[in-house]
Amino acid sequence: MNLVIFTTILLLGFTTYYFGRKKALLIKNTNTRLTALPKFYGYYLAIWCSIPAFIIFALWSIFEPTIVKLFVLNDYANQGYLSDELNLIYEKTKSLARGLYSGEVTVFLEDSAAKYQNLKSIAQNSKAVVILSIIIASTLFAYKKISNNTRTREPVEKFLNAVLFTSSLAAILTTLGIVFSLIFETIRFFSVIPFFDFIFGTHWYPAKTFVRDATAEVDPEMYKDAFGSVPLFAGTFFIAFIAMCVAIPIGLLSGIYLSEYASSRVRKYAKPLIEILAGIPTVVYGFFAALTVGPFLREIGINLGLEVSSESALAAGGVMGIMIIPFISSLSDDVITSVPQGLRDGSYAMGATKSETIKKVIFPAALPGIVGSILLGVSRAIGETMIVVMASGLAANLTFNPLESTSTITAQIVVILIGDQQFGDPKTQAAFALGMTLFLVTLCLNVFALKIVKTYREKYD
Repeated sequence: MNLVIFTTILLLGFTTYYFGRKKALLIKNTNTRLTALPKFYGYYLAIWCSIPAFIIFALWSIFEPTIVKLFVLNDYANQGYLSDELNLIYEKTKSLARGLYSGEVTVFLEDSAAKYQNLKSIAQNSKAVVILSIIIASTLFAYKKISNNTRTREPVEKFLNAVLFTSSLAAILTTLGIVFSLIFETIRFFSVIPFFDFIFGTHWYPAKTFVRDATAEVDPEMYKDAFGSVPLFAGTFFIAFIAMCVAIPIGLLSGIYLSEYASSRVRKYAKPLIEILAGIPTVVYGFFAALTVGPFLREIGINLGLEVSSESALAAGGVMGIMIIPFISSLSDDVITSVPQGLRDGSYAMGATKSETIKKVIFPAALPGIVGSILLGVSRAIGETMIVVMASGLAANLTFNPLESTSTITAQIVVILIGDQQFGDPKTQAAFALGMTLFLVTLCLNVFALKIVKTYREKYD
């Protein structure tokens, strides 16, 4: 029903746009001057038709489940049930009403299911009637207001500005919510674990704290030498370094080739094929690294007399580099292509070859964008999770040997938050501390990239 109502509102909105525009054209055909283009009259009528209906639809959809639940559970209010028991009864009621319940069916449960179905039917029908009534009333109101003197452009533009402002505000508030949630839990973590022990500690082994009695008080001594983040930072940056050693040369050279050397026909097919890599889910890269690249590197190592772990940093970093190639390649291609053609022509006119022009003219002009694409790739590598979880292992080893297994910050966040640990326990809050440090690192990289772009940006007349 909700989908039908939503689709109906959309269709009526598009339909009323046509009628609003048509009425404006009829007024214009009488040699009467309009205050705006006919399309703004269509937008004006479509907004009045759909927006009030969408607001009521959204509010109704939010509050309807709560109200239905209160009415259904009203019969159990005075029977001494706890809140968890009432929630369980309500879930059983919904399952029985939908024909999905396979447990014991009591008379009270049947009555509740019948009441639930009746209330849902009344709510849905009422919603449809109310929304349809609002659509008719608001549309007729706006349609009657349309005349040659009606100012439609200003309300439409104000509405669009409000939509854009709301979208920006939602993005900002979401970011602030994430940051503050990290901050509060991080502060609680550092109230138990010393900051310097976390930053400079060389042992990461939170598993030893899992045996603590949940009812016992927190003992800081129990967490000593368990939350040293140095191995995680080392593993994160080491794997990211391996990834960039693969991604930067291949991505940058492919971007230069596509923008300067490739024909239009080759570019037409080559660039989409490269960008397909960006659309592959990271879990697929993880499978590829764990099942193909890792055993392949291990086999090569055995043939060369080297000891290679089945889950190595080299496998994870190499596959991660392949994943990052389209980011650097596509962005570098776009940046190089955007360099004014006059610079190329001037260089050729002075006798420079294509390679000299690329090295001496085009590359310096495109350097800020190229650096930005590389730092974006670095941020992507630092924040990657699935590949390192599946291909690099979960042991937080402090090593710089690419043939050994290591772990990253994101992998340990996954390990910590999987399971039934207490949310307020330091071993769980450690995930928020790691997330906060990762956020600060990526923020610094983005600020650095912005600084590079502003410093070396070329301005052309």
